[in-house]
Amino acid sequence: MFSPKQLKFLATWHLKKHTILSGAVSAGKTFVSLWAFLLAIKRAPKHGQIIMIGRTLGTLNTNVLQLLLAESIFGRLALQIKYTPGAKTARILGRTVHLYGAGDSNAETKIRGMTVCLAYIDEATLLPEPFWNMLITRLRVPGAKLIATTNPGGRNHWLRMKWILRAEQTDTQHFSFTMDDNPSLEPDYIALQKAAFTGVFYDRFILGKWTAAAGVIYREFEDQRHVIRRQDLPPLERCLSIGIDYGTTNTTAAVLLALTKERTPRLVVLGAWGYNSADHLGVTLPDVELSRRLRAWADDDGEKPKFHLGAFVTPEYWFLDPSAASLRAQLAADEQVTWKADNRVLPGIADISNLLAKDRLLFVGETCEGVLEEITEYAWDPKAAEEGEDAVLKVNDHYMDALRYAIRSTRGVWAPILGFALAA
Repeated sequence: MFSPKQLKFLATWHLKKHTILSGAVSAGKTFVSLWAFLLAIKRAPKHGQIIMIGRTLGTLNTNVLQLLLAESIFGRLALQIKYTPGAKTARILGRTVHLYGAGDSNAETKIRGMTVCLAYIDEATLLPEPFWNMLITRLRVPGAKLIATTNPGGRNHWLRMKWILRAEQTDTQHFSFTMDDNPSLEPDYIALQKAAFTGVFYDRFILGKWTAAAGVIYREFEDQRHVIRRQDLPPLERCLSIGIDYGTTNTTAAVLLALTKERTPRLVVLGAWGYNSADHLGVTLPDVELSRRLRAWADDDGEKPKFHLGAFVTPEYWFLDPSAASLRAQLAADEQVTWKADNRVLPGIADISNLLAKDRLLFVGETCEGVLEEITEYAWDPKAAEEGEDAVLKVNDHYMDALRYAIRSTRGVWAPILGFALAA
């Protein structure tokens, strides 16, 4: 049931006040940490609160609480866990456990003044450092413990620099896990997970390394591999989506994504559209005009390659930057349904990097000029890397944002077809 490293962890987790588990995806970190958490609840001082923290309450539910409720994993102990999704408390082994999302800079206010005897943290590298620091001051009950799990971040991330590397000074112990430390994994599943990442994401999520993201982001991109002529476009199966990044004084950019009808299917960006006031003597367009032009572009068969069987097919989904409320309202008034895009930067970048590495993403050269101008210049922010954070340079990135929206937001459609792991 447990690997040697997991058994060592279970035998020693209680020896320090703070315990951090990091490493690869699917390495069993959450599984073994929750066994320790259940043991810790039974040992926890009666004075003080027990809390569980995630980036959001939703991720805490998905990543942690649903696992705790699984009888197939925790047996009869799962019957002693009472939790309703969306609730801010759970009842675990007879103790009330308070649940918190801590994904923004104001999160620390949620626990000010609290006395904590036991804390469990999911996705620790995604939490604001001020929240972590505040939590440490709340662990003031004799015998108080903290257990935190995470995938690695950059080498200069505050969690590594100030806690893992200073373990002795901070009463901390660190355990690093790989997929080889999870005895429940089948070889096919391990192979699928290894195929799901490339570049810096492979280093972190597969090898379990704390690695800085630096330089050009899409190093896998090559003109000769990923750009095709319009006349060489393969047959198309579906027109999946339009992704839109909204700007007022900045560029509004849109890309059109389709799925090929081939023995080995690929995604293809059929075209791109954009409007930048700087290219038009500073003239900005109101939302009503942006909506009109976007809809005209989407409807204009002459501007895009046709499907090999019949006329151009209307995109199945329009995904819009979640912050673009005014344009969303205008498109709705113009009877165009839109969906809020999945705008998470790192997962979207990981998807595109992996698709490029495996030659499963194409661009039609004649109609993707804006995308092709940006993709070779899209880069990590070196100043952010010095602080251990992952951020992109916010320069000429509008088509890259639109591309992420179109691809990441349809992952549930194309990932199974292309043979990519759904969980990423």
